[in-house]
Amino acid sequence: MRNRLVTRTAACAVALLGVAVAAAAQTPAAGGQAAAAAAGSAAGSAAGSAVEKPTYISIPLEIAVSRPAADVWKRVGKFCDIGEWLRIPCTITSGRDGEFGAVRSVANEVLVGKTELSYTYTQPVRNGRPYNLYHGTLEARPVSATTSKIVYTLFFDNSMLPDDAARETDRTRRIAQFTTALENMKILAEGGTLPPAPPRGGGAPAPAGGAPGR
Repeated sequence: MRNRLVTRTAACAVALLGVAVAAAAQTPAAGGQAAAAAAGSAAGSAAGSAVEKPTYISIPLEIAVSRPAADVWKRVGKFCDIGEWLRIPCTITSGRDGEFGAVRSVANEVLVGKTELSYTYTQPVRNGRPYNLYHGTLEARPVSATTSKIVYTLFFDNSMLPDDAARETDRTRRIAQFTTALENMKILAEGGTLPPAPPRGGGAPAPAGGAPGR
């Protein structure tokens, strides 16, 4: 009788252990669920910004200036001088003007490279929008002891535009926008004064290759 009772007790214990193991296997731990959800969210965010087959292009523009490069850079080369020569509001929202990591209010552009007479900026990833890796480089390049040229190079991915016609329209728009910017920089660097800015919303230029004009 005692042996029979021990056998039944052991059998019940094994059965209960099996149920517990099965339940644990079917119910992930809360930490595991949170990690899986976070991973899924990150993957979704990356998928929303990454471009599968980018087509990178560059647009180099330049203009001659009758001033030494150092004088040109002193006049138009601060990170937020864009507000004057592109006729748009600009403030430094993080960091200090001219230092690595400075952020300006124009499309939240970040200064990521610089030399004595140049800087390069980029625009950050935005949720839910394809990332076009937009970069711009502005440089005052010496030509002689008394002359120089301002070089502005744009670099970005235009693969998200629907067709070749749209890509050419976008390229033409950017060339017109930044040619005007170069002309304004030349006027300022040579000691001139810009004419009154056109009214906003009509012929005014869009921000530098960024948010609205990107």
